[in-house]
Amino acid sequence: MSPLSFHAVHVQKSCFAMIMLLHFVSSLTATPRNKTETDRLALLAIKEKITDDPQGVVSSWNASSHFCDWEGVICGRQRSRVIIIDVAFGGLAGTISPYIGNLTFLRGLRLQNNTFHGEIPRELGRLFRLRELRLSNNSFEGEIPATLSRCSELTYLDVGNNNLVGGLPKELCTLSKLTILAIHSNSLTGGISSFIGNLTSLKSLSASNNHFEGSIPDVFGQLRNLREVRLSKNNLSGIIPPSIYNLSALTVLSLGYNQLHGSLQQGIGMMLQHLQILHLQGNLFAGPLPLSVSNLTELESLDLQFNFFTGKITTNFGDLKKIRHVLLVSNNFGSGEPDEMNFITSMINCSNLEKLCLLDNQFEGVLPKSVGNFSTKLLALILGRNFLHGTLPPTLGNLINLDWLSLEENGFTGIIPTSLGNLQKLGKLALGRNYFSGIIPDSIGNLSRLIELRLENNRLEGTLPSSLGNCQKLLLLDLSQNNLSGTIPKQIFTLSFLSISLNLSQNHLLGPLPSEVGNLKSLVDLDVSDNNISSDIPSSLSSCTSLVYLHLEGNSFHGSIPASLKSLRGLLTFDLSRNNLSGQIPEFLGQLSLATLNLSYNNFEGEVPIKGVFTNSSTMSVVGNNRICGGISELQLPRCTNKKIKDKMHLVYILIISATSTLVGITLVSCLIFCWLKKKSKAPSTGSSIREGLLRVSYEGLLKATSGFSPVNLLGVGSFGSVYKGILNQEGSIIAVKVLDLQRRGASKSFMAECEALRNIRHRNLVKIITSCASVDFQGNDFKALVYEFMPNGNLERWLHSSAKSNDRQNELPSLNLLQRINIAIDVASALDYLHNHCQKPIIHCDLKPSNILIDHDMVAHVGDFGLARFHPRITNTIQRSSNGISGTIGYTAPEYGIGSEISTKGDVYSYGICLLEMMTVKRPTDDMFQEGLNLHNFARMALPDNVIKIVDQVPLMNNEEEASVTENNTRQSQSIAKKMEECLTSVVKIGVACSVESPQDRMNINDVVHELQSVRDKLSQH
Repeated sequence: MSPLSFHAVHVQKSCFAMIMLLHFVSSLTATPRNKTETDRLALLAIKEKITDDPQGVVSSWNASSHFCDWEGVICGRQRSRVIIIDVAFGGLAGTISPYIGNLTFLRGLRLQNNTFHGEIPRELGRLFRLRELRLSNNSFEGEIPATLSRCSELTYLDVGNNNLVGGLPKELCTLSKLTILAIHSNSLTGGISSFIGNLTSLKSLSASNNHFEGSIPDVFGQLRNLREVRLSKNNLSGIIPPSIYNLSALTVLSLGYNQLHGSLQQGIGMMLQHLQILHLQGNLFAGPLPLSVSNLTELESLDLQFNFFTGKITTNFGDLKKIRHVLLVSNNFGSGEPDEMNFITSMINCSNLEKLCLLDNQFEGVLPKSVGNFSTKLLALILGRNFLHGTLPPTLGNLINLDWLSLEENGFTGIIPTSLGNLQKLGKLALGRNYFSGIIPDSIGNLSRLIELRLENNRLEGTLPSSLGNCQKLLLLDLSQNNLSGTIPKQIFTLSFLSISLNLSQNHLLGPLPSEVGNLKSLVDLDVSDNNISSDIPSSLSSCTSLVYLHLEGNSFHGSIPASLKSLRGLLTFDLSRNNLSGQIPEFLGQLSLATLNLSYNNFEGEVPIKGVFTNSSTMSVVGNNRICGGISELQLPRCTNKKIKDKMHLVYILIISATSTLVGITLVSCLIFCWLKKKSKAPSTGSSIREGLLRVSYEGLLKATSGFSPVNLLGVGSFGSVYKGILNQEGSIIAVKVLDLQRRGASKSFMAECEALRNIRHRNLVKIITSCASVDFQGNDFKALVYEFMPNGNLERWLHSSAKSNDRQNELPSLNLLQRINIAIDVASALDYLHNHCQKPIIHCDLKPSNILIDHDMVAHVGDFGLARFHPRITNTIQRSSNGISGTIGYTAPEYGIGSEISTKGDVYSYGICLLEMMTVKRPTDDMFQEGLNLHNFARMALPDNVIKIVDQVPLMNNEEEASVTENNTRQSQSIAKKMEECLTSVVKIGVACSVESPQDRMNINDVVHELQSVRDKLSQH
């Protein structure tokens, strides 16, 4: 080949190489652009499936900016591919788009604490780089997708607290890098699969609160890195597999509330030396507590409640320096040996001990004096229902931070030590059902934080100390079944917080029942039976409108039953037997909602009523009254005299004639008015809508929709008008029509304010407005109305206080359970968060209260009535002085408004805090008990942190439907559920108190309120 030819060939090859290089480079630059577009489109597809975004989390997901700048989106270093999506706690609703599988560089997906629903997409299995998947605290359904097994890099998988069903897919056994597996609080079934032994990197397994059954597989012993095992609240049976004791790194072993049995291995303390939490409560375990527990020097919480453990406790608790809780309630511990309480002495070295609960066991012996040397951190000492005897050591007075002292149902003798008066933080003192003698020491009056005092069924004597009047926070006082004498001191009736019970029965008290008893307006149960009280029944009892149980039997009450007692509408049990009462039996007793009534052995006379409780001889008794007659036939009483019958019939005839005449007169007048209106009527002008495009209605249309604004359709009356239920003929849809009373000052301004406020806002927790009408009626008068979506479940006020208002128990609403109350609280907070932080022009409601919180068919809360609302410029945080006409509602209005301070979002937060406390306590801020500086905020604050359970509505504690489905072991599980509910209630009350502090700048941010309440709701559903 010639040099020239060779050169030509070389040039040709070089050109070809250059072309290939350029093509390769162009392909490199083109590929990321295409992949970037894939990520952007996938994100937009995800956004499309989101149906509710109250916080505007994904509002930035649009073409105005690069997707790497969108909120909740994190890209890699080159800003080319999405590696993390984090929209946790965003309040988002909707489903997850299957296009999420196109984000192939995704390493973290954080969607926890939202309200996503639907199934978890199988397409997640395409994310082979995924390391972290957090989907907890949503409403996902269906099964855990087996395709997740393809995410081979996965280390963190949390799908807890959803509605998932089925079993744990066996395909997940390939996730060898998984360290956290959280599947708790679902409805998963089947067994704990043995494939779990393949997850050799696993550090934490949380599977509590499901329906797993069968035994715990022995393969756990293969998981050498395991730190936490949480399997409580399932249906697991069998024994603890021996291999678990080989997990030397274990810090948490929580197996409570299953059906496990057997005994603890004697060497547990040598094998699991890093154990911090050992919870085995609510099972069938038996046998002794191993001596080696003394070697668990890292142990902080030991909970063996509600099992069948037996024998003498030989554990040297003094070596457990970090122990905080020792909970051995409801077992069979105890040996009867003289020294079996010596383990108490070893506990004086437990400097962190907070709770020692030995209730309901077989312990015998004397309570050692060394108990007074316990750590001053001790909050609860609960030793009731055992066989302890001897006297109480005065050294108990050294435990100055004690909140709960329970020694009831033992065999203690001697006097109650005066040193107990030193326990000034004590909230609950239970010494009942022992053999204490002597007097009730005056020093008890020093316990100003006392909420519950139980000294019943002892041998106490002397008079009631007037110093008890210093215990102003008492909710329950039980001094029954003693030998107390003298009169009842009036100071007892200054205890206005008494709400649960005042029981002074079966003593030797004498004198009158003081009229000051009427101060106990919140009291539910009053029992002064079987004493020597002699007086008329005080009419002031009618002020005790919360009474449900009233026992006055076995005394010397005389006179007649006061007519004022008809105000006791909530009374279920009323016992007046064995007294010297006289006069006729009042008819009003038949109008009360009484379940039992005992009037036996008195001196009543006249006719026995035949209505209400008097219709059933098994629920009432009138025996031993020799001058009564009539009543139902089962009573076998003599018929009343003819004169009385004739007088009664004469009265009936008069009433019938009067009623007929009145009815005829009303009918004639109505006809005349209708004819006159028909002649004078004229066509109304066309109604106007809030914004163009909404339904237009006229006065005539609304008149027809509400049947002429019939009283039958009246839903309620507010500050500026009335609300009626109606049906629009055009659509047949049920509506609520708010008709403004334009004669009231400010009504027109309220109409304009509400129209302006509702013009452009839209949120699932705000009442939806359909249209408005500004027209004239048939007489030519101005007419203005707002038309809303109808809320079939009324308002929150009705749900909280229906029983107090209703005379018809059939129409009473069921009480809200705790979960429903928290959900409503979250709904209202979310609405305020939207109004304050996510509207184009922030809005201040200015009149938040329970009657303005409406409940739809699904028990979702909606905030309504914007008649006092004000716009709020973002740049200043305030807008105008409250003296410009903002009044709100007494009790709910922020205190700063009363001195002319500027209107601000913090005022709504205050109102919200008061509403939240009212939801929990069912006490209005205007309740009569709140006087002389005491208000709802202070009432709740004083109960924090440990006595909240005593001030809240008790119904949620008995009616939590979600928890009831978990309960199987009756008392055992209900104890744990009650504890969890108490913690949640305390958290909610803390939020209410933090929102309603006097200083606006110290109140919580409403966004933080939403997040904290969501966390409380999550905790309520967890193990």
